[in-house]
Amino acid sequence: MTTASPNASSAAASAADFSQLPLTPATLENLKQLGYLSMTPIQAACLPQALLGKDLIAQAKTGSGKTAAFALTLLANLNPRRFAVQTLVLCPTRELADQVTTEIRRLARAEDNIKVVTLCGGVPLRGQLATLEHGAHIVVGTPGRIMDHLERQSLQLDALNTLVLDEADRMLDMGFFDDIVKVARQCPKERQTLLFSATYPEGIAKLSAQFMRDPVTIKVEAQHSGGQIEQRWYEVKDAERLHAVSQLLLHFRPASTLAFCNTKAQCRDLVAVLQAQGFSALALFGELEQRERDQVLVRFANKSCSVLVATDVAARGLDIASLAAVINVDVTPDAEVHVHRIGRTGRAGESGLALNLVSLNEMGYVGKIEQMQGRESDWHPLSELTVASQEPLVPPMATLHIQGGRKEKIRPGDVLGALTADLGYTREQVGKINVNDWSTYVAVDRHIAEQVASRLNAGRIKGKSVKVRVLTD
Repeated sequence: MTTASPNASSAAASAADFSQLPLTPATLENLKQLGYLSMTPIQAACLPQALLGKDLIAQAKTGSGKTAAFALTLLANLNPRRFAVQTLVLCPTRELADQVTTEIRRLARAEDNIKVVTLCGGVPLRGQLATLEHGAHIVVGTPGRIMDHLERQSLQLDALNTLVLDEADRMLDMGFFDDIVKVARQCPKERQTLLFSATYPEGIAKLSAQFMRDPVTIKVEAQHSGGQIEQRWYEVKDAERLHAVSQLLLHFRPASTLAFCNTKAQCRDLVAVLQAQGFSALALFGELEQRERDQVLVRFANKSCSVLVATDVAARGLDIASLAAVINVDVTPDAEVHVHRIGRTGRAGESGLALNLVSLNEMGYVGKIEQMQGRESDWHPLSELTVASQEPLVPPMATLHIQGGRKEKIRPGDVLGALTADLGYTREQVGKINVNDWSTYVAVDRHIAEQVASRLNAGRIKGKSVKVRVLTD
């Protein structure tokens, strides 16, 4: 295994213009149209090596630009005229696979008719089998479902030249080690393998030793400068921890908060406490069915839920723009995971708030975090928290669930048209619209949600009657 030298990485970072890379003029023009003006640090460190065909182990966080780093590489390796699966991207979750598919499609616009197919669990196999019969260039999927298709021989990998493992540490957390090895063994030996991971547990080295060829290791420091994130620490007794969360919320009143707990049981308990106090709070942990998970994520992302309570495993791959605050309800024993948690706020030049609750038996973890961050913790007493208003945080939007999605040919524009042109609501009263295969979610102003649902139930979308309901806690 070789490691990219700091000099090589800094040279790449200084030449942070995509035009320095051996990319086609059409690809460079498409990058410009998409607003990709210069490379992020992970792209500058990875792309020169990856475009030379080297295997990579890259340590990169969500939101660092890693998807474009591997997408541009796999597209450079692709022959659009060869209608066979040439790239396989393995992701831990369906929502991450969907995000990756969307990004690859955007970056592939410079080429004609590149077909990207998503293969994940939680979706009927029948439709996927029919899609695969029509062929594809790139497959993005979760390990379990990819294994299903390989066992059925509905997925052929003999033409594959690039294998990507995205969020490999998360896949190991979920117990996919053996599945990943089996998939890799069914890929041609002469291929490029790109492995991306937010943290570097020992399983990564074990995994790479199984099927990677002299990989270059690249580590880029977290991009979120500490200056953008105000971090505060509060000492608590275990018995007052959950109540302290609501004190923090009522004092700082953040518009959106991601609260991390170390266990599923703690997640459930905290959500029960917050909901009993009138907060709009939802839980995200590993045992949720895919449909429930989809609904939780959509509601938090579209501003119809104020607080999302999650475990680290469940929150991996979750990328929410404009997150006002992160609360560490429990301190993680892993300092790298702490940096990853708080790095979800204070993005894109915005300021962020990281609030940490610590009991006496967790003080040792704080020392590790201080060492990693290179600065001392800023401690505050809980007694300084004041409650300006007892009014719980109420999100501005509510989410409508519409039965019917892409398979019924529903598009976001159809839903927006039904709400504005047909029913007369303003564009400002409508938020994000998410269309899945079988369901559509639309955020609307909370005050009109019930009325909108009732009118849509009585009306039509694309000339068809639909069933609509408001999602509630």
